[in-house]
Amino acid sequence: MSESLHDPLADRPEGFRRVAAALAAQRHAHAPVFLDVAARTSQEAADALGVSIGQIAKSVIFRRRADDVAVLVVTSGDRRVDEKKVAAVVGTLGRADAEFVKARTGFSIGGVAPLAHAQPSVTLIDRELFRFDEIWAAAGHPNGVFRLSPAELAQLTGAPVHDVVQAP
Repeated sequence: MSESLHDPLADRPEGFRRVAAALAAQRHAHAPVFLDVAARTSQEAADALGVSIGQIAKSVIFRRRADDVAVLVVTSGDRRVDEKKVAAVVGTLGRADAEFVKARTGFSIGGVAPLAHAQPSVTLIDRELFRFDEIWAAAGHPNGVFRLSPAELAQLTGAPVHDVVQAP
């Protein structure tokens, strides 16, 4: 097979390919990048990308007690989610273990993308991300990331913007 016919994503993990396809389908300007190192935490991602920790759009998953739906909160890597603020918007929350996260999103913890979930999630974007012009989100695998603006995140996910973090 000639090199021009080789799919560059063929050897990438399924979750990364799913996010790449979703971004392409929405005509997002930046394809996901597969890093040489895992970026399971906001600090690891910031170090690998040479950006501030606040520019990492971290994904935090909760389990909504009423219907067992995954609730995704996307916020800056330098902020902590305030569960009471989230619950005020979406209802009572419970903890989401690794098995729940994988079953609902199709991604493992440390690589949960804000889109292309296996099952629909309730998604909230924290307003603190709007402090930055450019942010980076997970792309379906601990080594996968993609670049976007906070406004593009809201557009790609269709998620509302709220204040859902603890005071800095």
